[in-house]
Amino acid sequence: MVHQYKNNGFNIILDVNSGAIHVVDDIVYDVVPFIEEGLKHEEIADRLKDTYGSTEIMEAIAECEELKEAGVLFTEDIYEEAIIDFKKRQTVVKALCLHIAHDCNLACKYCFAEEGEYHGRRALMSFEVGKKALDFLIANSGSRKNLEVDFFGGEPLMNWQVVKDLVKYGREQEKIHGKNFRFTLTTNGVLLNEEIMEFANKEMANVVLSIDGRQEVNDLMRPFRNGKGSYDLIVPKFQKFADSRNQEKYYVRGTFTRNNLDFAKDVLHLADLGFEQISVEPVVSLPEEEYAIREEDIASVCAEYDKLAAEMVKREKEGKGFNFFHFMIDLTGGPCVYKRLSGCGSGTEYLAVTPWGDLYPCHQFVGEEEFLMGNVDEGVTKTDMRDEFKCCNVYAKDKCRKCFARFYCSGGCAANSFKFHGQINDAYDIGCELQRKRVECAIMIKAAQASLD
Repeated sequence: MVHQYKNNGFNIILDVNSGAIHVVDDIVYDVVPFIEEGLKHEEIADRLKDTYGSTEIMEAIAECEELKEAGVLFTEDIYEEAIIDFKKRQTVVKALCLHIAHDCNLACKYCFAEEGEYHGRRALMSFEVGKKALDFLIANSGSRKNLEVDFFGGEPLMNWQVVKDLVKYGREQEKIHGKNFRFTLTTNGVLLNEEIMEFANKEMANVVLSIDGRQEVNDLMRPFRNGKGSYDLIVPKFQKFADSRNQEKYYVRGTFTRNNLDFAKDVLHLADLGFEQISVEPVVSLPEEEYAIREEDIASVCAEYDKLAAEMVKREKEGKGFNFFHFMIDLTGGPCVYKRLSGCGSGTEYLAVTPWGDLYPCHQFVGEEEFLMGNVDEGVTKTDMRDEFKCCNVYAKDKCRKCFARFYCSGGCAANSFKFHGQINDAYDIGCELQRKRVECAIMIKAAQASLD
């Protein structure tokens, strides 16, 4: 299976199953679909004779055949058979999302957590519950040494002392059990201060800083409960924090909605503020929400991704480059086979923990009682649900089988599938369209970078 497209002046061919990328001239680009169709060489020459000379055509065909022989074009999918044994693998938990605070000091309009409450009550996680969560992670991590814990909310800084206490406890347990905790933090920045920044720089491997971009965009969707915007308060703090981390190991992370389909301007606004690690993602909401991305918006959003990618190439040439999370792809080793099969690991390797210790497949399922999997005292009690998530992969989804991007998105988000289709083994269609465009843009950027080397 191959996928070919044109972007920003490049003719790009992706060999889906090997992950090989080819930037080609016009004649090879035109020859490839006929070879994939199975036409004989003479038939291909006849189809293209009005555009190219016969010698050129035959040389292009020979080049494609060499690539095929080398295993980087028209390759077969050799991984599907591995799924047969996939359900039998030992389940090892490697990451927890600790809902350290089911409360928030902002009232973001698109928040899936309902201002931090997650369909329930406001609550702060106690140290005892958090301690049990870390013990659960250690006990269920098998021989895995590196473990991840994200302090999430709501707003985690509203329960900062417990965050610090749990980091201290985790560091003590590392030495006892031979583990290594990678702590991360997601915050809206309202309560950020010098002490928190200093601690985070010492202990947090990554920090996500929530901001949507331009002031009018951010303040429309991320206000305080009194309606006042948060931009003026958080921007100076975020700038100082990002600089204190040497512009590494953080992201400013935003959400774009139907209100700002020109979101490339928000990404560039954040870059102009000095941020070098940026993620701005589409809102995922049901179509009845006035801010939801709808099918009729897809073309506009895809065009905006193209515009952003071209501008990023331009800025890189000018020495003003920055990273955009959704355009970051490692093409050197091809798509990761493990990711092809396991996806994000929700419900198996990755679990979310509520303030009172309940276990859910991930943070987006919290509050959906049918997905309550157990608790930190008893562990995972619904092993049948765990097995269902274990088999949630690109081969279990009909929509993924013919999708060129399946090995890069790993089948999409199970929570989004459930939200839009009522089951975890489907796919959120708008999300799929946007993911495909992002993969195309990411590959184009790599091609542009290679052309400068």
